[in-house]
Amino acid sequence: METRELICIGCPLGCNLTVTIDGSEVNVTGNTCQRGADYGKKEVTDPTRILTASVKINGGVVARLPVKTSRDIKKGMIMEIMEKVHACSVEAPVHIGDVIIKDICGSGADLISARDVDRV
Repeated sequence: METRELICIGCPLGCNLTVTIDGSEVNVTGNTCQRGADYGKKEVTDPTRILTASVKINGGVVARLPVKTSRDIKKGMIMEIMEKVHACSVEAPVHIGDVIIKDICGSGADLISARDVDRV
């Protein structure tokens, strides 16, 4: 049996969760809402994150464009995706929500712009 202590990020309360894993059974305690139970189970069985970063933007009023994934990606894919992000550059203008890389690394998530950047 394995036990992990987590702080829930499902809502503003930030409950202290205790997640117990016994074989295929996952038990969450300390949550005050269902989101806490869902978060605890997901975090120990299939952790995901929204990835935020920046890419080079050519011809823009700023040098870097903030980007993020359009949805959660598997935590284990972060390094592979960051390699693609570091190699990426875009041309201004760019608008918030524009797709920079579609289905990045086969994750099912698009890398999208997180701000508008006008051309110089």
